[in-house]
Amino acid sequence: MSELTLRDLAAIGVERLKGVGDKKLAGLREMGIETVLDLLSFYPRRWVDRSQECRVSDLRPGLESLVLVTVRSVDKRIGRNRRPIVEAVVGDGSGRCHVVFFNQPWRERQLRPELQVALWGKPELYRGALQLTNPVVDLIGDRTGRIVPIYPQSEKSGLNTWEIAGWVEDALRKCEPRGLADPVPTEVVARLGLSPRAIALHDIHLPETIADKERARRRLAFDELLRVQTVLVMRKRTIERESRGIRHEVGGELVGRLRAALPYPLTDAQQRVIAEIEADLAGPHPMHRLLQGDVGAGKTVVAVAAMLTAVQGGHQAALMAPTEVLAEQHSAGVRALLDGVTVPDPGNLFGDRPLRVELLTNRVTGSDRRDVLAGLADGTVDIAIGTHALIQETVAFHSLGVVVVDEQHRFGVEQRAALRAKGDGQLVPDVLVMTATPIPRTAAMTVYGDLDVSVLDELPPGRTPIVTRIAEGPLLAQGAWAAVRDEVTAGRQAYVVCPLIEESEKLEVASAQETYERLVHDELRDLRIALLHGRMPSAEKESVMSRFRAGDLDVLVATTVIEVGVDVPNATVMVIVDADRFGIAQLHQLRGRVGRAGHQSQCWLLTGEASEGAGVNPRLEALRDSTDGFHLAEVDLELRGEGTLMNTAQKGRNDLKLASLRRDRELVEQAREVAFALVDADPLLDRSPLLLDELRVVFDPQDEEFLFKS
Repeated sequence: MSELTLRDLAAIGVERLKGVGDKKLAGLREMGIETVLDLLSFYPRRWVDRSQECRVSDLRPGLESLVLVTVRSVDKRIGRNRRPIVEAVVGDGSGRCHVVFFNQPWRERQLRPELQVALWGKPELYRGALQLTNPVVDLIGDRTGRIVPIYPQSEKSGLNTWEIAGWVEDALRKCEPRGLADPVPTEVVARLGLSPRAIALHDIHLPETIADKERARRRLAFDELLRVQTVLVMRKRTIERESRGIRHEVGGELVGRLRAALPYPLTDAQQRVIAEIEADLAGPHPMHRLLQGDVGAGKTVVAVAAMLTAVQGGHQAALMAPTEVLAEQHSAGVRALLDGVTVPDPGNLFGDRPLRVELLTNRVTGSDRRDVLAGLADGTVDIAIGTHALIQETVAFHSLGVVVVDEQHRFGVEQRAALRAKGDGQLVPDVLVMTATPIPRTAAMTVYGDLDVSVLDELPPGRTPIVTRIAEGPLLAQGAWAAVRDEVTAGRQAYVVCPLIEESEKLEVASAQETYERLVHDELRDLRIALLHGRMPSAEKESVMSRFRAGDLDVLVATTVIEVGVDVPNATVMVIVDADRFGIAQLHQLRGRVGRAGHQSQCWLLTGEASEGAGVNPRLEALRDSTDGFHLAEVDLELRGEGTLMNTAQKGRNDLKLASLRRDRELVEQAREVAFALVDADPLLDRSPLLLDELRVVFDPQDEEFLFKS
């Protein structure tokens, strides 16, 4: 009989395992486990090494520890504010410890005397004795063996870790006679020093030693990464193979005219990236490139150079931005850059014609809109800048050559595909995707694995580094308001950004309103202040922004609507209220709104009073110590993990369960290298049927469509 594949395991229901009746089956389904494949890829959350376990007598106040103990007694009472308190005494041969749970009444049912549990928490001294408050509890039953796997448990499913471990053992035992098929070529397994898959799957659940578990994790993480990378590489190669691109003429006169018109020389990074883009544009395949540049690194000039390459060959270019404010700003910025640049035109009496740049958003209506649409259709508009109004069905281009998409993470895959489809049907336009959110290298390879990546890692001359300060509590915040007053007195302007409230835009607006009222009547009274938030009508938003740009306002109090692309060089100070509510990437984006001219700029991060011994928030410390977005992106990955990163690109079954973009940088690169080798030698994976079948099992149809569409 042939070895078992993932498809075989996905076809066997868990009800065939020993001890899974209707009630247990319902519990397993509650946890998303319906098949043997689901069960075997439901990995332990932790592994307890019984040979290294910490005993109660080793506990030290303030030091996070894990202890394996037996419950001696449990008691429940109602506290002062009518909240339930469950107290337990636990112990091992070396001593006893008091455990208390606030507001978790179900713990009384969970912790029965004589039960063996693993507790993870930070002990503290209470009335002279050690106490654990609200520790993490894992029920481990009478599992023997040196290493005990602890599975994620949920109160709702009613299943505990040793039941899951028992079913996993039963499933592995039943797989043994046939063995497990391995889709990775044996020479790759040997070269990278990977464990065979069958051993890895056994050892992740039932390791003899922690080293066995680590080897198993490395192999299974490699498999996860290889699957994602193979799909991305197949998609990349398919687009290259099946789409005919426009072979643009590079090095023409128009891009030279842009360079000559710039008031400053291009940085080395800009020249390098423009060369990478031009090599793509001259080639037979459509460009599919991600341009990463830190805030203020000069991405716009690079994008304009790419668009002019299309125009000088008789094609059109489009720049698509996620919001109307940003599209309008790009329009103003691009027009300023191209002021006085004309297009060589042999059919024109004067040898040149003016370059036509038009804006298309939902705010452009009536005869203006008809005018722009006619110009796009007959080719007289060279560069169109807009929101996703550009991809509506009523919009037809004469010959779309280059598309620039700004702030890629705001655009869905469908929108990118719709924009590419605006080409003339035969030839696919070249696509340049820009982001000012620096992405760590491994993440870029995984999340945007189908794109080639260019990085602008150098700031243009004249950008002054921004000084960042942290102010904890209202007393230190006075320093921020004093700085705002000083800058306004010196003729500059300031931003005040209000806290991000994830749960509700309504609350966020209310909080901005409240901050605005307070500043007007208190800390910043007698300054010219206005409020800007996402719920204001478009016209009102634009009016406030215009007044701020023109210098008629001193201070703009805003929600995060200013995060992307608002450009007012005279603004030199930013105060971010409740900064600890924001993530690193967002704080870095916001901070990049100042420091845009030659003046020294500052950013103040305000937080509540720090509780004693809590120390400064590590995210804010990282921002205070560095203005390098790429360094901060790596720190962010360290602090936050990559869950948030992956959910933009992969969803559902194929999520990375064991692989970590943070820890496994080397594995990501190895998996990508293997994927390219496999796909380039065998584009449709005809010679790797096991791997191909595995991709079909792991990526459901929406995933696969999602992965292949963008």
